[in-house]
Amino acid sequence: MTTRIENGTEVTDTKYNGWANYETWNVALYINNDEPLYRRAQEYMRIMPRASYRGFIMWTGLQKQRTPDGVAWWGPLLNDAELDEMMAELVS
Repeated sequence: MTTRIENGTEVTDTKYNGWANYETWNVALYINNDEPLYRRAQEYMRIMPRASYRGFIMWTGLQKQRTPDGVAWWGPLLNDAELDEMMAELVS
C-alpha cells in the first residue's frame, strides 16, 4: 500500500506492485519467473480452450501447495480476474 498526493489530495493506493494484493502479485511473480512453471503455464494455455488460472493450478496439482513464500496457490485472497488475464498474456 502506498500513499501519494494527487491534485492536492492524499490518495492511498491499496494495490501491491500494480496487482490487487500481495497474494495475487506473489503467485503471478512465481509463474512468470520460474522457468519450468512458466513453460507449463504456456503449454496449458495453448492446449486448453477455456483456460483459467484456477484450471492451471488444478492441472498442475498445486491446489494444496504454496509458493516458496508461503502463499497458497488456491488461496481465497487471490484475484482470479487478474490472474486469468496474466495467464492469457502468456501466449498472446
